[in-house]
Amino acid sequence: MVALRQHLDRRAGAGAAGLARLKPGAKFVSFEAYDGYTTNLSLEDFARPENLLAHSWEGERLTRQHGGPLRVVVPHLYLWKSTKWVKRITFLSANQPGFWEVRGYHDRGDPWLEERYG
Repeated sequence: MVALRQHLDRRAGAGAAGLARLKPGAKFVSFEAYDGYTTNLSLEDFARPENLLAHSWEGERLTRQHGGPLRVVVPHLYLWKSTKWVKRITFLSANQPGFWEVRGYHDRGDPWLEERYG
């Protein structure tokens, strides 16, 4: 597992191995799964230190049953924000609601604020 923050760098000219260089206008993140599922996060929620890109557990690759080959873990938001079977991560300048968000679920989904429905 890898903390998401380890892969982000907003400094101009940053190019260290393993770091994503974000364009200045990036404010949102969209996740797309192999099964077509999508969800969105603000860059602020995405970059929190407790979030993970999980590809393995206890030295073993994640199985499909548990979201492999790659799963996003966003523990501070409702579980629909923790995408399984991630195929693509896209940084966006404008918000792009995902599967549940366009069906009436809250855009952020903070369980402590009971942000379940929009």
